[in-house]
Amino acid sequence: MYHSALEVRVAAARYVIEMTPVHDTRGEQRGVVAEGPVATRWAGRLRIFRYEIRRWRDGRIPDVDEAVGSPRRLTGEEVRARRVLELVPQVPTPPWGRDELEAGDMWNSNSVVAWLITRGGIDAEHIRPPAGGRAPGWRAGVVVARRQEPEMPRAPLPPN
Repeated sequence: MYHSALEVRVAAARYVIEMTPVHDTRGEQRGVVAEGPVATRWAGRLRIFRYEIRRWRDGRIPDVDEAVGSPRRLTGEEVRARRVLELVPQVPTPPWGRDELEAGDMWNSNSVVAWLITRGGIDAEHIRPPAGGRAPGWRAGVVVARRQEPEMPRAPLPPN
């Protein structure tokens, strides 16, 4: 299984977008823009059962060195990259690991990334995990994003 995260570059700035457990109450230092519950809404009252969504300028993905496969460039269009950054605070925050949004797949980090790139006008349907792996939750992000009015026409992925 894979955990998705994004690195977005616009002009001279670099941002990391990721869903992770809530570590402490200093989320603003990590660019936290939203939080959601893990497993059930009632359990989400406790920090240990919450996740955060970050849009972290100059942030880091702690386990990036353990990534399977190399990073994949999704677009070179700055307008799409900026749109993805603008959308981060609007990401749905249903319970992690559940299908509360009735998308046919559980919600998790893969859902967040798929939702963002779909709403940003990037073709998420043709992105596949590295060979031999799976990305549960990806479909949920695409389905939920498509239920909403598209913000931009979809652009094809650049060649590898």
